[in-house]
Amino acid sequence: MANSYKTLKEDFVSNLTGGSITEINAVTAVAPAAVALWSVLQSRFSYFAPYTLPSFLVDLLLNCGAILFATTTYSSHPLLLNVLLIFPSILIYLVSAPAAPRHRKTKPAIPNKTQGKEAKRNEGAEGVGDGDLFPRKAFLTTYRGSMMVATCVAILAVDFKVFPRRFAKVENWGTSLMDLGVGSFVFSAGIVGAGPVLKEQYSGHKTTLGKRLYAAVRHSLSLLILGLIRLYSVKGLDYAEHVTEYGVHWNFFFTLGLLPPFVALFQSLFAYIPSYALLSLLLGATYEILLDFTSLKAYILIAKRTDLLSQNREGVFSFFGYLAIFLAGQATGMYVLPRNYSGWELLGRKFSGNDISERSQRRTLLFTLLGWGALWTTLFEFSTHISFGLGLQVSRRLANLPYFLWVTAFNTAQLTLFCLIESYFPPPQFSRASLAAESQHYNAAVSKVLHAFNRNGLPIFLLAIGVLGVYTTLLAAVAVGLNMYNISIKL
Repeated sequence: MANSYKTLKEDFVSNLTGGSITEINAVTAVAPAAVALWSVLQSRFSYFAPYTLPSFLVDLLLNCGAILFATTTYSSHPLLLNVLLIFPSILIYLVSAPAAPRHRKTKPAIPNKTQGKEAKRNEGAEGVGDGDLFPRKAFLTTYRGSMMVATCVAILAVDFKVFPRRFAKVENWGTSLMDLGVGSFVFSAGIVGAGPVLKEQYSGHKTTLGKRLYAAVRHSLSLLILGLIRLYSVKGLDYAEHVTEYGVHWNFFFTLGLLPPFVALFQSLFAYIPSYALLSLLLGATYEILLDFTSLKAYILIAKRTDLLSQNREGVFSFFGYLAIFLAGQATGMYVLPRNYSGWELLGRKFSGNDISERSQRRTLLFTLLGWGALWTTLFEFSTHISFGLGLQVSRRLANLPYFLWVTAFNTAQLTLFCLIESYFPPPQFSRASLAAESQHYNAAVSKVLHAFNRNGLPIFLLAIGVLGVYTTLLAAVAVGLNMYNISIKL
């Protein structure tokens, strides 16, 4: 019975073909729509300040419940759910006046020792620190938090019939919500990965390759250990596994763990090709050429699993596609993370209210995001269009060029939407004459639920996987027990 249950579970998530990109866009648009309603409630009524129990419940319903409904109850009608969220946002925005600005006394200058601690504590969402040069961006926290919510919902719901099969991971060719989620997780990590590179550029001190590799390996160890733990638990508990996803022994933690050392190597190429976007394109295109003009594609898809490499070929070779996605995320982080959106004029300068205006910076950032979003989308359409392009198909299993371009275009568009929402539905303004006042503005502009998901992304991700494992194991045990005692429950 246990083997039968395992087989049924594996069959439930195997040989799927996915859904359309249009539907995926409609489903994922629910997150920005929910954030827009949250922002309107905050800007018009200061509803989430102070943060009371009703505020928390509304926050939870909007930023978690909406995504849950979009992938389950409203999965066949995502546009209706978007309308239900957007219509009240427009109505409240038109009929209500903005809430009165809230002015708070700024704290006196923090002593040096405390300042270091404060910088570390405020490092948070973007993982950068140094509030002078890399302020916390509300829209970036919102983007990363929403992505984590959608990831956890999909992980926990995929084994239930209420979660449509077209949203689960595709076998070979096609697009699905969960395929997009895997790549988005890597892209989001790439944005954060731009922080150390920017710090090095701002400081003017170059780190040697040896030191970068040492730091990368230290960062990777925890992820590789998690990969080994997952491998041991899956094999030891005879847990259902989808072999064609990553291979017999490989899992997503190994992919995440190997990214930092390879990124450290690619950072050396930055001196010769000073664009992470171009580096990612070159890597993605080179990998696609190898897939199309050698036997690599056939080897990954249909070769027999006779040795360690062939047993894990999906994870080994798709890694290069995920590396390209990570580098594209880094390219985005290079212009999203810094305080100054328009260049390097503020290099080495301290923040003051007289610097380039917030409105001017935000406009520049929006146009930059729109431009890159349009470029990535155009490249994706060219790679997949049958008549006017390369006519390639998206494959998460291969992590090929269209998959890399799709993930990058989607996430750039999502960032643009969240940036637009924050720009046009700001919270009641605090004075930005100091970092403390700016921190108050950030706290007022970010959902506390999404901030929590962003700040504790990896632990929450692990918790979701753990809950799913416990649930599946208990369900299998119940099924075996009922069978042993010849009990049949009919409803």
